[in-house]
Amino acid sequence: MSDSDLIKLYSGRILELAASIPHLGRLAAPDGSAKRRSPLCGSTVTVDLTVKDGRVVAFAQDVKACALGQAAASVLGSAVIGRTRGEVEAARDALAAMLKSGGPAPALPFGGFEVLIPSREYKNRHASIMLPLEATAEAMVAAENATA
Repeated sequence: MSDSDLIKLYSGRILELAASIPHLGRLAAPDGSAKRRSPLCGSTVTVDLTVKDGRVVAFAQDVKACALGQAAASVLGSAVIGRTRGEVEAARDALAAMLKSGGPAPALPFGGFEVLIPSREYKNRHASIMLPLEATAEAMVAAENATA
């Protein structure tokens, strides 16, 4: 990757998002938790959440990822409260399609993932970008299973 490619990929907006991730940390008593790791780069995201009436009411994330993974966690953290499992899974699937097959960014309230469109060209970064949504979807399943 050339220096100009890195500059293009790590735009100011991505770096701003990476520096201001909402809901960092862990919840004391979550309904569901999940940890996802990218084997390629070693990035990890752990999500804790509490669900009421099928919607996220409390959320925390422990993010140890590159700037792109951190930016994805920031976008997610800004939008996840009040969302259902279906909405999270739809955003996850749309983000995967955006990265892998040139699809549009996820719909609102997850439209902030649009900032990551330039990362389409860098397949080795896709797994890190996907971690926050994947961990959140898994944590929601875990929460449902815990209350079933």
